[in-house]
Amino acid sequence: MMHTRRQFLNLGGAAAVLPLLPSLAWAEHYPARPVRVLVGFAAGGNFDLVARLIGQSLSERLGQQFVIENRPGAGSNLATEAAIRAPSDGYTLLLGGAVNTINATLFEKLSFDFVKDIAPISGVVRFPNVVTVSQSFPAKTIPALIAYAKEHPAKVNHGSSGNGTTQHLAGELFKMMTGVNLTHVPYRGASQAITDLLGGQVQVLFEPLPASIEHVKSGKLHALAVTTAKRSEALPDVPTVSEFLPGYEASGWNGLCAPRTTSADIIGKLNSAATSSLADPKMKGRFADLGAVTIAGSPDEFGKLIASETEKWARVIRAANVKV
Repeated sequence: MMHTRRQFLNLGGAAAVLPLLPSLAWAEHYPARPVRVLVGFAAGGNFDLVARLIGQSLSERLGQQFVIENRPGAGSNLATEAAIRAPSDGYTLLLGGAVNTINATLFEKLSFDFVKDIAPISGVVRFPNVVTVSQSFPAKTIPALIAYAKEHPAKVNHGSSGNGTTQHLAGELFKMMTGVNLTHVPYRGASQAITDLLGGQVQVLFEPLPASIEHVKSGKLHALAVTTAKRSEALPDVPTVSEFLPGYEASGWNGLCAPRTTSADIIGKLNSAATSSLADPKMKGRFADLGAVTIAGSPDEFGKLIASETEKWARVIRAANVKV
């Protein structure tokens, strides 16, 4: 009887291990076919460029093609939901970003919870916004802008790439922390906003560095500051807003995400490949050409960034009563 019972317990222990074996084997041989990376914006923009650069590097390191699939619409929510609803097998990923942490509060009836429904893999890059004014605008520093805006309440227009974008909220955060009254003017993209800044229809922009840098370098626009916590290597002589306004930080960023129940082994394998890619000097250089800095880290570190950004932008959106 004891012998039979021991055999039964041994068999039971083996049976308990068996379900783990296919998962381990699956992760060991992952990826065995091409991987889709969903992007919530059209080809040619910052999101798309970042996805293609990191996708190419992952393809080279993992031996399978990482195919970029653009699914623009609803402020990236269409691509995000498609990624969240995809099988948790590592073959559908999302290039997420600050926009997802904003949308969590901006859209009241999303069918998903970004923080809870995705598995963070790795941060990829951070983009500073740059606060720019035309050469004819009298304020040429952040303190001068604050003083001028207080002397001319509601008379200084700040443009952005659209309502509820990181650029819009960068301006709203600035208003909250300084007490100035700027009038927001939303556009359908950075190029339109910059055109009107050059033409004098708006007086200040909080736009991504890639869209503004050539105008700054050519002297058509004057850069007051960048919005990241550290100065940008692309514009090393331009101060940060936080040098005048301690605690201010408002930047765009991108990172890789997977459906929530994706195995830790697959997440770990992708994180390791992404970390190696982002440590490559050539990759760092290519992102630097776009005005971005790499932000590689562990899945846990990326998850903390997502959570903290979601909380920060929720406070700004509610205080400023921002609506879609």
